[in-house]
Amino acid sequence: MSSAILRQASAAARRIPRVAAFSTSAAARKDFVQELYIKELKSYKPPPSPKDAHVGVVKPFTVPPPPQPPTLPADLASELSAYDAVEPVAAEAKGAATSTDQAGAGAEQFLAFLEADAPKAADAHH
Repeated sequence: MSSAILRQASAAARRIPRVAAFSTSAAARKDFVQELYIKELKSYKPPPSPKDAHVGVVKPFTVPPPPQPPTLPADLASELSAYDAVEPVAAEAKGAATSTDQAGAGAEQFLAFLEADAPKAADAHH
């Protein structure tokens, strides 16, 4: 029975022209605004830019001067001795010794804290 229905449906489909199934009004009707827009886009020619259009907008390129090599002062020994005289070496050494003792005590305390047993968590109460 289903094969007879399929044969009748296929015969009916062959009799109807395929073009008639679609609307011909969409093919016949054209979008004039779109065609006009595309025509104007194709015919548009941008105005030519003058040859000196970049003047005033772009700076002329100049090569930067080569860097100067560093020069050592003529009396290097006198400048080093002046620097050593100004540098507070003795005061810094005494301050560093006391700060090292304090840092060592802090480090010992921190290590003792790390080595100590972790406190046990109390049983969870639900």
